[in-house]
Amino acid sequence: MEKGSLQERAEEKLDFQIRISVRDLVEFVLSSGDIDNRRTAGAKKEAMQEGSRLHRKIQKAMGAGYQAEVTLSHVVREECFSILVEGRADGIITEPGGCVIDEIKCVYMDISRLEEPVGVHMAQAMCYGFFWCEKMSLDGVGVQLTYCSMETEELRRFRKEYSYEELKEWFAGLIHEYMKWAEYRYRHELRRQASLKALSFPFPYRKGQKELAVNVYRAIARGRNLYIQAPTGIGKTLSVIFPSLKAMGEGMGDKLFYLTAKTVTRRVAEEAFAILRKQGMFFSSVTITAKEKLCFLEKPSCNPEDCPYAKGHYDRVNDGVFAIINQESAITREKVLAYAQEHRLCPFEFCLDISSWVDGIICDYNYVFDPNVRLKRYFAEGTKGEYLFLVDEAHNLVSRGREMYSGHLVKEDVLLAARLVKSRSPRLARLLNACNKTLLRLKRECETYTVLENVDFLLYQVREMFAVLEEFMEDNPEFEDRDLVLDFYFQVRDFLNTADFMDEGYEIYSQLREDGTFAVNLFCIDPSGRLRACMDQGISTILFSATLLPMPYYKELLSGEPEGYAIYAQSPFPEEKRLLLVGRDVSSRYRRRNIREYQKAAAYVREIVGARPGNYMVFCPSYPYLEQIETILREELDPEQVKLLVQESHMDEAAREEFLEEFHRNARELQDARDGQSVRDGQGAQDGQSVQDGQGAQKGQKKKSLAALCVIGGIFGEGIDLKEESLIGVIIIGTGLPMVCPQQDILRRYFERKGKPGFAYAYQYPGMNKVMQAAGRVIRTVKDEGVIALLDDRFLNPDYLALFPREWGDYCPVTLAEAREKAAAFWAERDRRRSEPEAVEK
Repeated sequence: MEKGSLQERAEEKLDFQIRISVRDLVEFVLSSGDIDNRRTAGAKKEAMQEGSRLHRKIQKAMGAGYQAEVTLSHVVREECFSILVEGRADGIITEPGGCVIDEIKCVYMDISRLEEPVGVHMAQAMCYGFFWCEKMSLDGVGVQLTYCSMETEELRRFRKEYSYEELKEWFAGLIHEYMKWAEYRYRHELRRQASLKALSFPFPYRKGQKELAVNVYRAIARGRNLYIQAPTGIGKTLSVIFPSLKAMGEGMGDKLFYLTAKTVTRRVAEEAFAILRKQGMFFSSVTITAKEKLCFLEKPSCNPEDCPYAKGHYDRVNDGVFAIINQESAITREKVLAYAQEHRLCPFEFCLDISSWVDGIICDYNYVFDPNVRLKRYFAEGTKGEYLFLVDEAHNLVSRGREMYSGHLVKEDVLLAARLVKSRSPRLARLLNACNKTLLRLKRECETYTVLENVDFLLYQVREMFAVLEEFMEDNPEFEDRDLVLDFYFQVRDFLNTADFMDEGYEIYSQLREDGTFAVNLFCIDPSGRLRACMDQGISTILFSATLLPMPYYKELLSGEPEGYAIYAQSPFPEEKRLLLVGRDVSSRYRRRNIREYQKAAAYVREIVGARPGNYMVFCPSYPYLEQIETILREELDPEQVKLLVQESHMDEAAREEFLEEFHRNARELQDARDGQSVRDGQGAQDGQSVQDGQGAQKGQKKKSLAALCVIGGIFGEGIDLKEESLIGVIIIGTGLPMVCPQQDILRRYFERKGKPGFAYAYQYPGMNKVMQAAGRVIRTVKDEGVIALLDDRFLNPDYLALFPREWGDYCPVTLAEAREKAAAFWAERDRRRSEPEAVEK
């Protein structure tokens, strides 16, 4: 029996193979030195679309003896596993004297300044040289680095001859440095796979939850994307994570990305993984946090002179990574900071390197989809991995995609940069002034905004200027106001990168902005193509939200998959625990905004809040509207009965947390008051009025409602989790329509030209999404109960009713005169049901 078991284990070992690309191997093993952002890293910056074009141009010019894009690999066999090192040589040149490996690097820099090839570039070429010698049984090979300037297309080559024995010995040393990491991966993955196969769902399934999990697993098994409309309360996070992990346990994926738009949803994901670890799951994860929130300095300054953690970072980082992955499974922000402090590392770069060695990554959308931020180690152009993407609150990805794939150039920033560099580089200043002259002409032709057919001449000027700006930044690592010039550098880089990818889904427009500045915008209207390209770099993408409606709209703009898999999960929430009121005698239409309508909306708030002491959120269409409602309510509400809380613009994280803490504090005080009432009711029957005259009466005075005035679509409109008594009502004034502005008007016109309902795409659908998100704040779990009030008669129009989620089918139209009565009747029924013996037992 034992012999058979050993044989099975031996066979399992032989089957285990670790795959790593040539580039990843050399960059990992050979990393050293400092982090230094004073250099713009032109030599390291991979060109994207333009770089690929130049690659092909160089390869084509090399003639018949040049083999382009040659796939090469080499297997290193160990006792328990093998390592497959693979990659693609840009070219192999066959000459009378032998063969030469050609590695092409297209860079934004003056290549005449290169005195020798970059070390990791030469190491890549040496790997390919060794592989080619092995494959062709050669005694030696030439290794050539070809550098190409992205601006001038100038070429510079470095070449060296190596014997087979030299390359073999060098490669053996490279693999030796990697071996302890390979052994870690082997042991870790065997244990992970065994635990995932044995993993069970940690709770009894709720209504709709098992069906949801099954559909997620099927989508992954078929390599398809899945769109999920999952009502609040179903437990969608766990329902999506669990089947994804089970799929990984069956070999359908090697790394899981849990993608979010907000910090609070990242915490929800961390909690879900923690629940599963208590069930015996062996699975490591890291939460990637923005650099500004991780940096040990007050303001990030990533160079060895300003930051001691940047100096020598790459000399120490591998030791830090090896320590944390061997000692921690749930690697949170706090743990990253602790280990970074211990090993004297930049916590942000440390966090990114940790991600290479864990099973799951919890992070913002940017790290997968944003071309400037995405993790190049996984998503270099044209690569595909065994990745599963779980996109939480996926409705946010449309607007975020538009932001990520758009660019702009601000005239005033061009002028500022010209002034700041004039004394150091007159040539650069002249080029900047030439760009400004073109922008000035466009400004004179623009009233508020103007859609432009093209800006080809401006782009030509900006590209010419950027080449010199790149050199300037390399030559001037320190000068006054360099930070301002560096910000401008990134603005220009993003503008040019956006221009390289523009297609029919873009509009170009100039705009006189509200702050008085003038900008040329490259506006991505339809991000689906670029989002889909990112999704295609993994096995499957699961996009889920409580407000992914209307589904065809989101399928079109998220990935352009009209026939993509989609499900509408059943809500487990009992309808009788929620009252949905729709005010049919009130409107927030802009043309009807007057004191009478403000008073009516405020009266609705007064009546609904007055029906039951508790915590309420009131969402207003804008800050000016909020101020009107606040003024009226402060005059009409008794501060001893209702406390007003008001969202302010530009609240920092501490202010937001304090705002939310008020809900928890008031909920506790309300509970204390109810407990005091119970004491009075019980003791009063025995002792007369003595209790009422004492402590119970004092507690009774604290029975105060909280009404928080917020702006719809703002920081409190989604992603906050106020459960049970922390929030019992949400009042939404208006339909959430975005403000009329150039971008929204351009969106409307664009979709109308495409034969789509332009107003719905630009205004109605995004507005209704904000409404549904705000309404979802009151129903977080199956234990919650509360009132949702939609205050606008437009909600009763057929086009809005068609956008209601299925679970809103029991909506109740009301007038102001009926609002308090309906709300009070709802709460009386809830109290009656809770008092029934069977309800108590449940």
